[in-house]
Order: sequence, then C-alpha cells, then structure tokens
Amino acid sequence: MNSKERRVVITGMGMVTPIGLSVKENWRNILQGQSGIALLTKFDTTNHTVKIAGEVKNFQPTDYVSKKDVKKMEDFILFAIAATDEAFQDAKLQIDENNTERVGTIIGSGQGGISAIEQSALKAFAGRPDRISPFFIPSAIINLASGQVAIRYGLRGPSYGVASACSTGLHAIMDGFHCIKRDESDVMVVGGSESTLVPTAQAGFANLRALSLRNDEPERASRPFDCDRDGFVHSEGAGILILEELNFALARNANIYAEVLGFGMSTDAYHITAPDPEGRGPTTCMGNALRYAGLAPEDVDYINAHGTSTRMNDLTETWGVKAVFGDYTYKLPISSTKSMTGHLLGAAGAIESIYCVKTIENQILPPTINYENPDPNCDLDYVPNEPRQAVVNVCLSNSFGFGGTNVTIALKKFKK
Repeated sequence: MNSKERRVVITGMGMVTPIGLSVKENWRNILQGQSGIALLTKFDTTNHTVKIAGEVKNFQPTDYVSKKDVKKMEDFILFAIAATDEAFQDAKLQIDENNTERVGTIIGSGQGGISAIEQSALKAFAGRPDRISPFFIPSAIINLASGQVAIRYGLRGPSYGVASACSTGLHAIMDGFHCIKRDESDVMVVGGSESTLVPTAQAGFANLRALSLRNDEPERASRPFDCDRDGFVHSEGAGILILEELNFALARNANIYAEVLGFGMSTDAYHITAPDPEGRGPTTCMGNALRYAGLAPEDVDYINAHGTSTRMNDLTETWGVKAVFGDYTYKLPISSTKSMTGHLLGAAGAIESIYCVKTIENQILPPTINYENPDPNCDLDYVPNEPRQAVVNVCLSNSFGFGGTNVTIALKKFKK
C-alpha cells in the first residue's frame, strides 16, 4: 500500500494543562472561557519582573508512577506519562506481541528537564558535584519522554524526541503521521510536553521582553489580537494523541475522532526570536498545508491560531491568513486558546490540535477571551470572548517557533 492510500486518523487523546488534567476538563473550561493564568507559586518571584504563569494545578505524580520513580523523572516526563495514560484509555488500545513492533512514540519538548539542569548546575558550581543525582541525565534529556512512555507500554516501534521550540508539538505529530504513511508503523503515540516554570527560564523569557507584565491581572494577561496585548504567558503541560492507520483502526473497531490530512512547514530565515515582519513564514506554511492536504481556502472552517499575545506574532499571523485566504479571510473564524492556557511552548501545538479535534467533534468554536480593545491592524473574526456554534469539517492549527520554524496541521471530520 503506498503512502497516499495509508490514511491517518486520531483515536485517542490526553491532556495536562493549566486549565485541566483531562481532555474533558480542558474542553469544559475552554467553553466556559476560564483562564488558567495566576501568580506563580513554584518559586519565589520577589526579584522577578514577571510573577505570573500558567501552572498545572493539583497534579499528583504518584497517581501515575511510584514515589520512587517520581525522583527519576522531571515534570515534563511525568506530564507526558499522565497524558499518554489518558490517551491509551481513550483509544482502548492494547499492546501485545502481535503489534508491539508496529507501535511507536514521538513526544517532543522545547527545553526538556530544565529544572534538573538548573538544580544540578547549582550543585556543581557550589563545589558539590557528588550531590548530583545519577538520574540527572535520563531525567533531563528530551527524548526520555518518549523513552519512558515506550518502556511503560512496551512500544518497540520508532521512538525519539523532537525539539523545535514552540513548533515542537506539531512537528512531533507530523513525524508520527509520516511514520504511518511510510508504513514504518501502524500506530504512533505523539505530542509534546513542557515544564519550564523555573527561575532561569522565566527570567530568560522576561529579559527578552516576550512576557506579559500584567502581574496585577493574571487572568487578563493573555489577550491575543487585542490592542493592549503586551506579551505571552509562560505555561506548562502536555498533550498526547494516538494516531492510527485507518484500516488498523477500523479492524479493531476504534472510535475515530478525526483524520489528519497533512502538514505545511516553512522557515522565516529572518531572526532568532522575532517573526518575519512581512509574515512570509506563516503565509508559506499555511499555503503548503493546504496544498499537501488538497484543500481550497474555502474548505477551511476554522483556524486555531498560534496567537501568542505578542505584538508582532499576532500581527504577522493575521497578515499570513489574509495572504493565503484572500477574500474568504473575513468569513473564516480564528481563535487563540492561548488566551486561556497561556503558551505551553513545546506542548502548545499538541494541545491545540486536541482543541481542534474537539471543535470538529462538538461543532463549537472555542473563543479568544480578553478580546476587549480590538487592534485595527488585527481585524479578523477572532471568535471574541464567547464560544460559537458552527459547521466545522476542516480545521487548521498553527505553531511558530523561535528560530523562525513554522508548521501547520490540517485536520478533517472523519468520513470513510
């Protein structure tokens, strides 16, 4: 069977985010317009200019692994395990000797175990290298999210990590998609996980002037496309999807949520952190996704925007949408769920793909909250403040990362 004949579908999903510890809880809170942004509690922010973030709340690692194993894993690994457990339960997927070599995992992270790196460096420079844990390396390196999931479930297919800044989650899904299309696997566990709420990362983003300074109103800090936006909100969490080759899924009578039609990629080749001010990266990326998926602009019913709430990202993404969709642009609803979750960096594309699947499943558009003072240069339909019923068969979701890396996924309501 050639790659065009091997269709890829989504059969399971799992999430850990600042607005919930499950897909059900996330979707409920998205439709209620609930923000997950609050004052940071993970460390003392007294000397930090930015004191807010999107923390995962009420997460108990021992609900998923033993107390002994918690000490061997950084939070990005634990979040990935938790989301994967939910995704496996959702997909009702059983791994045995008949399929183990045809099931793989690709889970990405932008910065991996940065907390372990930070703490181990402090011990090393304090003259106490003997106090560094022997589990430091396997708890910090990015591919260990995939590695731990593969060990947990006995997955002997392709397994590795992806790191492409804020595009990581979508790149991981894309790689899993292509593994199935190339007949290297029948099932792929894919997504992204991130936990970077530590002093060094918070200060690093703040000193880039990338973060919102709205410390006195955390819930209103992430405000994509709003005229008063002043930066993104740093968040953590994980999103995992189960991808299956269509015939494999049908043979086991799996519940199919949506079909993955394809992806588009591009690179700005402009600046290490700033987007191309002419929006050429998003334009090329979305155009490539439409071309790969065989879609006309008018086929798209909704876009989940990268929508970070930074001055330039929201502007250039808006320009990119206009360039690709032309006259249809003003009929095309777009929203940013980052207005509620904040920016999960390497996990963002994965959780936002899940929100797109839920949009298709429920025929409801998620809102962009905190859209109060429209930016005249961002003049599209951003589904302001309230969810909206709509006919949704095809969604795009965008992720753009530092270094100018861009990726767009195209998803469609499943039809045999």
